[in-house]
Amino acid sequence: MAPPDKHVVLIGFMGAGKSTLGAEVALRLGRPFFDVDDAIERQHGAIWELFAREGEAAFRELEAQFLRDATAHAQPAVIAVGGGAVETRGLLETLDDVLVVHLDVDVETAWGRVRGSRRPLAQDEAEFRLRYERRAPLYSRAAHTTARDADDIVLAAAGVHVERGALARLQDLVPGDGPTALVSDQHVAGIHGMDAQLALGPRLQAMHELPAGEAAKQMPALDRLWQELRLDRSGTIVALGGGTTTDAAGFAAATYLRGIDWTPVPTTLVGQVDAAIGGKTAIDLPQGKNLVGAFHWPRRTVIDPALLVTLPPEQRLEGTAEVVKTSLLAGEALHELRDDELVRRCAAFKAAICLRDPYDRADRKQLNLGHTFAHALEAAAGYAGLSHGRAVALGLLAALRLSGRETKAVEELLHPEPARVDREAAWAAMQRDKKVEGGELRLVLLEERGPAWDVPVPAADVRRALDELVAE
Repeated sequence: MAPPDKHVVLIGFMGAGKSTLGAEVALRLGRPFFDVDDAIERQHGAIWELFAREGEAAFRELEAQFLRDATAHAQPAVIAVGGGAVETRGLLETLDDVLVVHLDVDVETAWGRVRGSRRPLAQDEAEFRLRYERRAPLYSRAAHTTARDADDIVLAAAGVHVERGALARLQDLVPGDGPTALVSDQHVAGIHGMDAQLALGPRLQAMHELPAGEAAKQMPALDRLWQELRLDRSGTIVALGGGTTTDAAGFAAATYLRGIDWTPVPTTLVGQVDAAIGGKTAIDLPQGKNLVGAFHWPRRTVIDPALLVTLPPEQRLEGTAEVVKTSLLAGEALHELRDDELVRRCAAFKAAICLRDPYDRADRKQLNLGHTFAHALEAAAGYAGLSHGRAVALGLLAALRLSGRETKAVEELLHPEPARVDREAAWAAMQRDKKVEGGELRLVLLEERGPAWDVPVPAADVRRALDELVAE
């Protein structure tokens, strides 16, 4: 399935921040930004003068025509419309390939932002408040979702739903009305499986079990799952579990019947902040990790931070490695946030990058910071005895050293310890990595100006950095 490519139309009352947030979201998604008010002013003069000269109805006609023209373009854009666009009957409902996002704002905040301005409909406070009350239900009916900031808008654009308690609403949150097959491993199914089955209700056709850990990403496990599936092309695979489960179930969805819908429901920190987002699916070969896979964007990713409460400390540390990676890339201490906000912010950071570069051809490559080393170490360990989180911690250490950057955060938060693997096997796996081009290793490094990818690094330097990660 291709990544979401709908126009994002921002609606909301005066002072909601549509213009400011719209410009920020467009930049993060790599899309053009259109502001209806700004466009009308460029062509017809100041809006307050237009209102005085021709009235609100004339403005609404111009607004509606501009919106229709903007959404007719094939390239998806972010479009901010006036607060009263919802009062033009049928305008938003007749637009194709559009995601309507309501930027919510309380009336006190809205009035505080616009009073004293030349906005024609913000001159009288009593009328302003009455208009707010009249439009509130119109926003609710017109919007596909509600957002409070740029991260919420990005997540909506990517089809990622983050909500505490979302597991209980799977029947509503899994798109479509066809049958579903729930895929999980024995451990996760024992904790959350019954809740997921009850939540899916009559849509649940069958439940399937994958092995725990990297064994889920081996051909025997996939072969059994393919043979057990009985979904038709209207069906959806719901993947409940950690990163290996969502990787394997997503790849099964990408290939079964030449591709069916799927919805990951990640239950681990690594899954919620990284593995379940962006449509990468894969299985392993003995020669290397994730060497066979497909880009298959989920219809929706459902993230319930409440599920993290069941994680044991060692599993929490696994996910923290990906959180630290995201913090390094974003240049923000996201790892210091509480769970709900940590997950939301990290998920939004990755979602924006994946929407800009869905097929890993440009800046999505930055998300592999430390992972070339990590995957080589995991392969050398035979995908046993060295967890993904521990391997990523070591990989980040190597990447920062090669970048000439401080390693204190990785050492203090992740406590990486040298891996007991065969050095030559790890080196051979690195040379089979997907990021090798023309026999030359290309890495993600963290430079002063930010992350850089496809950086050629001399083999001797890479080998030395790898050897420092391996126990004597």
